[in-house]
Amino acid sequence: MMTPKPDLNVFRNSDAALREGAARVVAARAQAGLGGLVGDLACVIINTEPGHLVPAVQEMLRYTGLTCADAFEDDTHRCYVLRVEHSADVLLRCRKDGDSPFQHLNRFPKSSGLPNTRLESYVFHTHDLDRLVSIQKSLGVEFQTESPEERGHCRWIQTTPSKLSGNATGYIECAGSPGRYRDAASKPLEAVWHDSRETYQIHIGALDHAATRLRARDRNAAVLEFMNLTNYTFDGAFYVEPSNSITSVVRLPLARFALVFTSGISPYENEETAGPTEKFVHNYGPRTHHLAFNTNNIEQTFEALGRDGMEFLLDLVGGPGAGLHQTFSAPSPHTLLVFEYIHRYGGFDGFFTLDNVTSLTEATDNQ
Repeated sequence: MMTPKPDLNVFRNSDAALREGAARVVAARAQAGLGGLVGDLACVIINTEPGHLVPAVQEMLRYTGLTCADAFEDDTHRCYVLRVEHSADVLLRCRKDGDSPFQHLNRFPKSSGLPNTRLESYVFHTHDLDRLVSIQKSLGVEFQTESPEERGHCRWIQTTPSKLSGNATGYIECAGSPGRYRDAASKPLEAVWHDSRETYQIHIGALDHAATRLRARDRNAAVLEFMNLTNYTFDGAFYVEPSNSITSVVRLPLARFALVFTSGISPYENEETAGPTEKFVHNYGPRTHHLAFNTNNIEQTFEALGRDGMEFLLDLVGGPGAGLHQTFSAPSPHTLLVFEYIHRYGGFDGFFTLDNVTSLTEATDNQ
């Protein structure tokens, strides 16, 4: 009996080509003069439908440690700035009018009902915005505006949305204290407060990581694209073979924030064989799936969140013996985002564990 020849047309991800590409990107960044120009995450920008903006703010204030640091409107947006100590800010916004460069990315079966809703941008610190933008433009990077926008004590600019991940990458340079996003013409909005600050909220802290889900065929290109736009590097991947899923971690040394890309190992063919990750992308499009917050006393916090109305996709996974404890909330009806609560115990060496990643990946099927 002859051994069947492998089907060379069947696509399947592996790390070898990605690691080779990552090494080339690191060398190219240095040659272009980009080394050290992009730092840690300054803020994420989440856009909602106008009627969902205030409920989205209330939801985040209720189920995280974030507080409302500012609220304003300008000619184009209404914006709430949410903040917790030692963390990137969360900017929750809605457009007042005009076309969104992201809208075409929401035309999928389970996202089309909220055509303006998604986490749109990751905005990173830089100490030399003009030089950074000049270099990136010379390399063919396209931006949403011709030049940086003035935002009070800050200047920023954002790339056009990625065709691979659906995310934009932004850069911000601040004079003096960072985190002031108003411009001179901004008008104050009434701040939004959660009715009461619950005791458990003091245990939910900084933004640890965010995870973007994308198509299997786009995994390597998306990781390399993000590396080209930042000083982050590919740190490794967790393969969940039974669920046809890879979780790839991209990190910057000493940075608080990491970006995670989750994709299929093989592309979507049908609902039965695709696995949770490829099904998610098929139904929602490439987009950020969740925001993960560092959480102390996670067992008690998990129970308290449940008593306060939080619904979850799964119970806590992992534990002190594994070095890591995690869970996923149900997706928000206002932002479509899932909240992850994560506790890394002292001495834990690594970013995730395969067992935890497997359980969290499978939980996406509950969406």
